[in-house]
Amino acid sequence: MPVFPLILLLLLAGQTFAGDTVSGTDFVGRQHCASCHAAQEKAWQGSHHDLAMQHATETTVLGDFNNRDFSHAGISSRFFKKDGRFMARTDGPDGKLADFEIKYTFGVEPLQQYLVELPGGRLQALTIAWDTRPQAQGGQRWFHLYPDETISHDDELHWSGLNHNWNSMCAECHSTHLQKNYDPLQQRFDTRWSEIDVSCEACHGPGAQHLHWANKKTGWEKLAASKGLTVQLDERQGVHWQPQVTTGTAQRSEPRKSSVEIEVCARCHARRSVISAGYVHGEPLLDHYLPRLLDEGMYFPDGQIEDEVYVYGSFLQSRMNHAGVSCSDCHDPHSQQLRKPGSGVCLQCHAADKFASKQHHFHAPDSSGASCIECHMPPRDYMVVDPRHDHSFRIPRPDLSVTLGTPNACTNCHEDNSDAWAAAQVQDWYGAAPQGFQDWAATFAAARREDPQAADSLLQLIRAAETPGIARATALSLAGPYLDAQSLDVLTQGLWDDDPLVREATLGLLEQLPVGLRVQLAFPFLEDDVRAVRIEAARVLVALPAGDLDETQRLQLAQATQEFIDAQLASAERPEAQTNLGNLYVQQGALQQAEQAYRTAIELNPAYTPAWVNLADYYRGRRNETAAEQTLQQAIDAMPTAAELHYALGLSLVRQRRAAAAVGALQQAVTLDPDTVRYVYVYAVALNSTAEPEQALLVLQGAHTRFPNNTDILGALVAFNRDQGNAAAASHYAKKLQALSPSATP
Repeated sequence: MPVFPLILLLLLAGQTFAGDTVSGTDFVGRQHCASCHAAQEKAWQGSHHDLAMQHATETTVLGDFNNRDFSHAGISSRFFKKDGRFMARTDGPDGKLADFEIKYTFGVEPLQQYLVELPGGRLQALTIAWDTRPQAQGGQRWFHLYPDETISHDDELHWSGLNHNWNSMCAECHSTHLQKNYDPLQQRFDTRWSEIDVSCEACHGPGAQHLHWANKKTGWEKLAASKGLTVQLDERQGVHWQPQVTTGTAQRSEPRKSSVEIEVCARCHARRSVISAGYVHGEPLLDHYLPRLLDEGMYFPDGQIEDEVYVYGSFLQSRMNHAGVSCSDCHDPHSQQLRKPGSGVCLQCHAADKFASKQHHFHAPDSSGASCIECHMPPRDYMVVDPRHDHSFRIPRPDLSVTLGTPNACTNCHEDNSDAWAAAQVQDWYGAAPQGFQDWAATFAAARREDPQAADSLLQLIRAAETPGIARATALSLAGPYLDAQSLDVLTQGLWDDDPLVREATLGLLEQLPVGLRVQLAFPFLEDDVRAVRIEAARVLVALPAGDLDETQRLQLAQATQEFIDAQLASAERPEAQTNLGNLYVQQGALQQAEQAYRTAIELNPAYTPAWVNLADYYRGRRNETAAEQTLQQAIDAMPTAAELHYALGLSLVRQRRAAAAVGALQQAVTLDPDTVRYVYVYAVALNSTAEPEQALLVLQGAHTRFPNNTDILGALVAFNRDQGNAAAASHYAKKLQALSPSATP
């Protein structure tokens, strides 16, 4: 199926909106809302939503453009005014200094970024930003968002590149009713919006029918039940929180039966991927977005925030979510301010005489140690100066910091003290290490390092229905290496889970099953109620030969596969989406389309290594190792420090029986990334096969020291020592292997 005509049809099917004028028949604009909702409009004025994006004017620009110079990594930039316009002289897409006009401001506190127009309808966010904090707090200065890195013009993090493209990365959550309008043939944007900032209809949905109802126009009676509103944000209506004397914590007067409000907020306050061409208010979040799980690099193994993941993934883990709390229980949705300042927002539901007492927090009143938020929502800085609070509402666990290296609120403040000191203090105060609501830290840490002993606890976590869905989904995403005939019940349980995140993650595991069982388990989910689940079912089934399916099954698979393609085309400007399309086309046997998709991904971002690796693998599949090698070498010439490329090249050279060259490439991969066990293992195998068994053993012994529970490394140590006549060493490692994996046969 051709890639480009389809997305053009998708784009032409929607309405277009010019600038920030009122447009269309559905979205009516804030001025119509304000006439009846004056209090809400007044609270919104001056909020972060109101100021999310503005035209660059003397009033809106907060940075110093009075011929201010700023130097970073050898580039000297200047911020100045010219003919009433705000200008930046900095390195452009070609690496040369040039003058760029600031068209829009982006955000207000604690930093403000600036948007520049580039050809192709692109708005790009400069990575030199203005620190809007008071000077006494270190603000009122220009600073670079990557202060410790040298970002050249051809780096994927350069301000002119795709990762700082407003149209793709920022616009949807800083504007109202955004239409991205990307033309993949021309690789151009014609992006429009109904309002420049996050206005009423961004959350409440299009207001035309509500206005029709409010003005009692003909037929308004048919809208009476919903008042013409697309989204009913009524989760808190008639609900109150009842104090519980025994616990000191209030309980919701009735269970929360809907997550509509939370999902409206999550649309922007989540780290997620887009999976539809246009958001429809009121539809489930996973019909349009796929949130990140508690993945390595995103979250610490206990679920604390690591990368910039925003709020939703943290909140899903929390006891608060489990108890029925909604976003607006704590935040005013119009002003975005807390319902009460500081700890007062917590003490709405948690009795002050119990939780605001020194017997609970063991700190002086009014100190940071007595703050509910500082202890249970520890902040982490992003974009250099922007502290974001973790919304998993967890009990501080310095004991986990000692064993797993996770952060903790105690040493966030007591920077001069150790985690062991903090753990001892907590033990002394409470008589034991506290056990929080999130109890998967050790399990995830072990699974991330591929420890075979993680199997039992990982499977137990998946089977525990009381565990938050996002944690069970994460456990399922890690479970592949641990599944066997005795644990396949987690698949059937996960597939029929109420949480679509769990169903989606479970489907991903089915790829490793025999075709017959895969069809039996996955086919029902081609018609799941939620798009994210349907397209994952299509992805794991798409390679099935059409002859193995009946007519009904072929139709179901074709429909869900088209939905998968549409989901990728919704982000056609992203190399990840094009690579996903390439992978799909390879499985369908649409080879020309696959090659084109991989090459489009590389064109969009030459530094996106998975596209290069998949293109080389595509050539391997066509038995053209010469083209695979040339592809990888071309990528390495541009990105010599990418270990993944050297590893893929090594495998290609092995297949070509060029053992010496393969060893060199694999050695380079290990040198660049010594913590990827697979690289080390394959390098050792290659050494052994090229008559260097002693060197192979040295590599394996070093790897075993660092990864003592890796069974592949141990198995190789057993085999290689046995081959070398080192019976004692082989026996030693065999005992270790059997202790870790009793079913192993050394």
